[in-house]
Amino acid sequence: QVHLVESGGGLVQPGGSLRLSCAASGLTFTTYAVGWFRQAPGKEREFVAAYKRGDISYADSVKGRFVISRDSAKNTAFLQMSSLKPEDTAVYYCAADRSIITSSLPMARHWDYWGQGTQVTVSS
Repeated sequence: QVHLVESGGGLVQPGGSLRLSCAASGLTFTTYAVGWFRQAPGKEREFVAAYKRGDISYADSVKGRFVISRDSAKNTAFLQMSSLKPEDTAVYYCAADRSIITSSLPMARHWDYWGQGTQVTVSS
């Protein structure tokens, strides 16, 4: 059974940094794509970043500020977030999928497995 557990969210001031973690069980990130999405109140879930077999993609809104990575030995993925803005406030979700194609990475409906989410609030 697959489980994804996010952690690392919290309250941070504008311009600050946070690192989110996604610990996986029941799968290995060496054979699965991993993605990060976020959902703000009243909005649809939106793509943030994805890592698939060494290829990395980012939403335009986070390019240059966020970095996705993974630690295969710990079977954990990370999202390092810097220069945070109030508009980054959302619940952040980790996702995984074994067979998702590259063109589908930004589409939440194509990902098979999801974590429960972690709240990130950027406010002074």
